[in-house]
Amino acid sequence: MRKTPAAVGTTVFFVLAPGVVAGLLPWWITRWETGDPLASVPSWATVSSRLVGGTLVVAGVVALVRAFVRFVVEGLGTPAPIAPTEHLVIGGMYRYVRNPMYVAVLAAITGQALLLSRPVLLLYGAVMMVPVVAFVHWYEEPTLSRRFGAEYERYRAAVPGWWPRLRAYEP
Repeated sequence: MRKTPAAVGTTVFFVLAPGVVAGLLPWWITRWETGDPLASVPSWATVSSRLVGGTLVVAGVVALVRAFVRFVVEGLGTPAPIAPTEHLVIGGMYRYVRNPMYVAVLAAITGQALLLSRPVLLLYGAVMMVPVVAFVHWYEEPTLSRRFGAEYERYRAAVPGWWPRLRAYEP
């Protein structure tokens, strides 16, 4: 696939998948209104929680955009199963964790929970991860193994799926 169609497809998928999961649904659940922090919690803890939350949201969005760009530039395709990449994407953040998009979406949702003082978003994030992990296990990993064979198996053996490694993977 050429880069322009890959970029268009990736942009559309970005809006439809993580845009809905990490943006529209949390908004629908909370209307992005802040909850009342517990009266017994010191105000510094609330401010700290919101700073950590804001940082997680920004970091999640930046990581997500970078991962999506990597699919266009390195993979010459999209993250969407209907328009997959021509090459296995193992650069950038993929050198540290196999599923940076999903990790970034969870970080953005967790960040919103902290930023808005809305624990319901933590529950939403946990519930949302159940089908994601199942999809990765029963669809993505077998598909990548069939498509990229030994290259993917070496990568999979060296790079963790969900918790980033400290040093970058060198293929």
